[in-house]
Amino acid sequence: MKTRNLSILLASLFVIAGALFASGARAEGEVPAPPAIGATIEDFTLPDVDNKDHSLKSLAGKNGTVLLFIAVQCPVSNAYNERMEKLAQDYKARGIAVIGINANAAEDAAAVKAHASEHKLSFTILKDPGNKIADKLGATVTPEAYFLDASNKLLYHGRIDNARNAAQIETSDLRNVLDAALAGKPIEKTEARAFGCSIKRA
Repeated sequence: MKTRNLSILLASLFVIAGALFASGARAEGEVPAPPAIGATIEDFTLPDVDNKDHSLKSLAGKNGTVLLFIAVQCPVSNAYNERMEKLAQDYKARGIAVIGINANAAEDAAAVKAHASEHKLSFTILKDPGNKIADKLGATVTPEAYFLDASNKLLYHGRIDNARNAAQIETSDLRNVLDAALAGKPIEKTEARAFGCSIKRA
């Protein structure tokens, strides 16, 4: 009888310990909240696909910078490849730089380089080892966009537009923000929930 009670007690302890461990793991894996709109994003340095370091400052546009969290294998991110490249081309001449960031632990620099070449992505793509910048910005999915003004102040965070299928676009949120900023107008919509594949963190 004592042995049976001891077995039940030990089993209960294992269950409790397992539950505590699981909740601890979840807490540890939680993504930090993104910076508030209007917050200044500190300069950071990340390696590109050739392992050459670049600072945000060195890549920033004179009129602002778009940071796009993207992926190699995510079908949602891939549905945006042409739109992201067109965005980079359209706004480059207007002084806004587009920078891609890949924070997926399972997608190495070689895979990111090959993907960029295959899909003709001309904008700089950086790797985010240990998802430090993804954590700093509270990025959770691909694609996910951040627009910083010339002083690195966060003016917009969220989706590129409302639809994975380009034929169903009703509102080009990110372009609207860039156009308003360039025209010196107030930004009406500073946030729009991003959707896509979750960033596969280290």
